[in-house]
Amino acid sequence: MCLAIPRKVLEVNGKEAIVDCDGEKKKVMSLLDLELGNYVIINSGIVVEKISKEEAENALNIKIMDSE
Repeated sequence: MCLAIPRKVLEVNGKEAIVDCDGEKKKVMSLLDLELGNYVIINSGIVVEKISKEEAENALNIKIMDSE
């Protein structure tokens, strides 16, 4: 089973981006057009989907509630 957690884009440099992974910065690759503040889903270091802020917040709220 794969767990897809939304990640916020902190930096964009061409086809590379830096995302926030629970307070750590991680470099990922993307063929999608990204902007600062976008939320993305990543698989094996590659952005596979860009999602809305609302979708990301809903998913993150579920994650937080499950861990309590």
